[in-house]
Amino acid sequence: METNPIPVVTVQTSPFDDQRPGTNGLRRKTELFEGKKNYLQNYIQSLLSSIDLRDRQGCTMVVGSDGRYFSRAATEIIVQMAAANGIGRLVIGHNGLLSTPAVSCIIRKIKAIGGIILTASHNPGGPGGDFGVKFNVANGGPSPDTVMEKIAQVSRTLEEYTICPDLHIDLARLGRHDFDLENKFKPFRVEIVDSVEVYLNLLRTIFDFSAIKTLLTGPEQLKIRVDAMNGVMGPYVRRILCDELGAPANAAVNCVPLEDFGGRPPEPSLTYAAPLVDAMKGGDFGFGAALDADGDRYMILGENGFFVNPSDSLAVMAANLSCIPYFRQLGLKGFARSMATSTALDRVAKALKVTLYETPTGWRFFGNLMDSGRCSLCGEESFGTNHIREKDGLWSVLVWLSIMAVRKQGVEEIVKDHWAKLGRNYFCRFDYEGVDPRAAFYLMRDLEGVITDKAFLTQKFAVGTNVYSVERADNFEYIDPVDGTVVRNQGLRIVFTDESRLVFRLSGSGGGAGATVRIYAESFERDPERHNRETQAVLGPLIAIALKISDIHERTGHRGPTIIT
Repeated sequence: METNPIPVVTVQTSPFDDQRPGTNGLRRKTELFEGKKNYLQNYIQSLLSSIDLRDRQGCTMVVGSDGRYFSRAATEIIVQMAAANGIGRLVIGHNGLLSTPAVSCIIRKIKAIGGIILTASHNPGGPGGDFGVKFNVANGGPSPDTVMEKIAQVSRTLEEYTICPDLHIDLARLGRHDFDLENKFKPFRVEIVDSVEVYLNLLRTIFDFSAIKTLLTGPEQLKIRVDAMNGVMGPYVRRILCDELGAPANAAVNCVPLEDFGGRPPEPSLTYAAPLVDAMKGGDFGFGAALDADGDRYMILGENGFFVNPSDSLAVMAANLSCIPYFRQLGLKGFARSMATSTALDRVAKALKVTLYETPTGWRFFGNLMDSGRCSLCGEESFGTNHIREKDGLWSVLVWLSIMAVRKQGVEEIVKDHWAKLGRNYFCRFDYEGVDPRAAFYLMRDLEGVITDKAFLTQKFAVGTNVYSVERADNFEYIDPVDGTVVRNQGLRIVFTDESRLVFRLSGSGGGAGATVRIYAESFERDPERHNRETQAVLGPLIAIALKISDIHERTGHRGPTIIT
C-alpha cells in the first residue's frame, strides 16, 4: 500500500531574548522548555539554522539524552525538525539514551556534522528540575564561542520554524527507519543504535581489559562499588564493568535511568553521593566511584571512604599514563587544565618534561589543543577528565583501575605516594548558588577593581599565624596557541608568594535560577609530614581572606556556601 509523503510545515513564532547558550549549552528550568510555547522549537531551529545550508543538506547528526524528564518528547521534536530542515540522517541511542562521551565518540566514528545532547549534566531532573540542550560539533567537542554566538544571533530574530509534525519514531526499536517527506528527493533516515557498543569498542582500543578483569576477578579480587546515580550511565556500567570486565552485578548500584534520578541531584560529590560514601566507609570495598547524569563527571573513593580531590585525580592520572596501552604507544604530547583547577598537574608536567596549557573553564577550550596534537590529557576541577573531546567519567574510572592493576596498590596508597614525590596541593571550591545576577555582576566588577589596583600588589594578609603576600592578581585572559583567539574575563585570580591561590568566577552552567559564584582556594605543601591535615583547616585562612575582600555574604545575602567540594 502506497503512503503519502509526510508534509513539511512552517510555523510562525516570535524570538526569545534568553537563548544564548552558555558553557554547556542552553540550560533552563524544565517547565520553561515544556510549558512555554515554541521555546524548545525556537532553540532547535536556531541551532539548525546556524549550520550553513550547504553543510546541513543531507548531513548526519547524532542525538542522545541522559534520560531526564521531557527528553523523549524533546527528542521527537528534534527528529521532526531535523527532517524538515534538510538533515539526511539521524543516529539516536536506544530509547533515546546516549552518554555525553558516547555522543562525542559516535560523532567522530561516523564523521557526523555534530550532535545534540539533551542534558543538564549534574543538575536535578523531574518536572521541577532542569533541562538542557547541548550541541557538539564535528570534532566531538562542545560548540566553540563562534558557534554559540551564531545560534544566539539567529534566536534573536527568529520568526518561523519548520517541522514535520506527522513524523513519529519508536525509540525502542533498534534499526534503520526511512521516511519520505514532501519536496525531498531522498528519504530521511533515522537509525536507532545500541547506546553502548561504539563507545565500548573505543575503550577496548585504549585499555588493557584483560589486566582490569584480572584485578576485578582474580585471586586478589578488588571489590568495587559504582553508583550510576540513576542517570544514563547505568547501562554502560553494567555492560562494561560487570558483563565485560567481570565485576559482580551488585558492584553496580542505581543503574536504572530515572526521569528524576531518584529524587536527588545526579552530582558525584560527597554531598549527593552520600550513600556511596557511607558504603565505602564500611571498609568492604577497595574502590568506589559515582557518575553524573550524562556520564561526563565522576568521583573516586578509596577504601574506608578516602576521597580523591578531582584536581589530585587529574594529576595522578597524568603521572601514571604509562599504565595505559594507548599512551604507551603514542607517548605524551602535553597536558591542559582549566585556570581554576589546582596546579598539581603543573608539577607532573614539569617532572615529565611536557608542556602545560592553562585554559578558561569549559571543555571547548581543550578542543583546539587536542586537534592540533598539543595535548594528550586534560581536565577540570569539576570532576571532569579525558583525552578526547569530552569529559568522560567511566573512562576516568577505567584509568584508575588500570593504574591499580599495574601498581598493585590501593587508591589511598597511590595518592599518598604521589604527594610524597611531588607535594600536596590542598584545594577546595565554595559554590554560592542562586545569587541575584545583578548582585553577582557587581560583586565581581568591584572585586576586580580591588585586585587590579596597583596598591593591591603590596598587600599582606595576616590570619592568625599565617601571613600571605600578594605576588600577582588579574582577570584571567586566554590566547589560544593554535588560532590566536583571545578570550577575556575568565575569572579573577590572586597568587601569593608561597604559591597559594584564590580564584573567583561566575559559573556559566546553571539552570537559570540565579547566578553561581565560585571561590577556589589552593595551598601547596611540600613537607610529607604535613600531608595528612584536614583540607578546610589548611585553607581556612585563605577562605577568610576571600570572604573579607569580596564581602560575598553581605552582598549576596548568603550566610555561607551552598556546596563545598
